[in-house]
Amino acid sequence: MTFDRDIFWSALTSAEFLHGAWLSLALAVVSMALATVLGFAVALLRTATRPLPRAIGGAYVWFFRAIPTLLVLLIIWNAGPQLFPALREHWFTPFLAALFGFAVVEAAYMAEILRSALESVDEGQHLAARAIGLAPHQVLLKVVLPQAVKVALPPTGNELIALLKYTSLASVISLRELLTTAQVGVSVTFRYAEYYSAALVYYLVIVSALMAVQALIERRYRWVSRAAGARAAVAAPEAVPVR
Repeated sequence: MTFDRDIFWSALTSAEFLHGAWLSLALAVVSMALATVLGFAVALLRTATRPLPRAIGGAYVWFFRAIPTLLVLLIIWNAGPQLFPALREHWFTPFLAALFGFAVVEAAYMAEILRSALESVDEGQHLAARAIGLAPHQVLLKVVLPQAVKVALPPTGNELIALLKYTSLASVISLRELLTTAQVGVSVTFRYAEYYSAALVYYLVIVSALMAVQALIERRYRWVSRAAGARAAVAAPEAVPVR
C-alpha cells in the first residue's frame, strides 16, 4: 500500500478537517483565556500576606496539578450530570464540558506562571509606588502588572501551544476535534498515513501561526521596555548613581 495523494488532499481540504481544526483552536484559545483569569486570582491568593488565602491558593494548585486532565474531563462529562440535574439538559455540550475542564486544570499552571512573574518585580518598586501615594490596587495595576505580563508572556505562549495539543483528550467525551476527525477517517478507510498526515499539517500550520503571534507580542513589549528606558534616561540625564 502506497501513500495516496488524492486521499490526503481530499482529507486536507475537507469540511470535516476544517471544522475539527477550528474546534481545537477555539477550545484552546477560550480555555486559555478563562484559565488566565482564574489563574491570576489564584496567583493573588498565592502571593497574599495572610496564611489562609495562601493556603487556599496552594491547595488549588496542588489539587489540579496532581490529577490527570483526562480524569477531570471524565468526571465533568459523566459524573457531573449524575450529581447535578441541570447538567442533564441539552445545553451541556461536550465543548462546554471540555472548556470547563481544560480551564480549571490549566488555571493551576497559569497561577504558578503568574505568581513567579508577580514576584519577579522588585519589592522596592512596591515601596516607591506606595511612597508617592498610590493605593495597593493602583500599585498592582499600574506598576507591578505591566512588568509581570512581560515576564509571563513566553511561558504563557508555550502553555497555549501545549493546550492546543491536549485538546485531543476531549475525544473521550465525544468532542470531534481535529485528531478525532482523523481517527474517524482512518476507522472507515484504514488509510493511516493520509489522514494522520492531514492532521499533522493542520497542527503544524496552527502552531506556527501561534508562535508568530507570540513573537510579535513579545517584540512589542521589548519595544515598550526600551522606549520606557530611553524616556527615563532623557528625563534624568544628571542622575547620580547610588553607591
